[in-house]
Amino acid sequence: MVNPEEKSHVVRMELANRLFFKLYQCANMLHKTGTRAVEAEGLTTQQWAVLGALSRAEAQGGMGVGELARYLMVSRQNLAGLIGRMERDGHVCSAPDGRDRRSRLIAMTASGREVWELQAQAKIHAYYEQALEGFSVSDITHTLHYLLQLLDNMQRVDEAQGAGEEEE
Repeated sequence: MVNPEEKSHVVRMELANRLFFKLYQCANMLHKTGTRAVEAEGLTTQQWAVLGALSRAEAQGGMGVGELARYLMVSRQNLAGLIGRMERDGHVCSAPDGRDRRSRLIAMTASGREVWELQAQAKIHAYYEQALEGFSVSDITHTLHYLLQLLDNMQRVDEAQGAGEEEE
């Protein structure tokens, strides 16, 4: 006879496997289709995320590289190459942080703001509409709730693994 608890655990792990695989596929499709949505502006989804982070009111004075990496949940190493390309393209600039000369502040340039506000936003919103077709406001709210809960749990796993220490 099968122990109901064991069967429940097996079902939970099968569902977890499907869930995490679907998240993986969604992330890949977001990168592929999101980049296509803004490629005419010379952007990728990673650059879109950086410009989005820097466009927030609390980032008007720029963000330190470490702060931006933590906000985007990427390594400083991965962000460094991305920032370099965005500087080359004129979307962002970096300058010494007045509070800590060892740190650099990353800020959106006037050209980057123009690309973000006048060219990319309408295409991003159209992309959202297409990707969320068939989702009600309630569906989006519930999905966001569960993704935030999952992200919180994954951040705790990351901290327990000590991964945050190596990216400082």
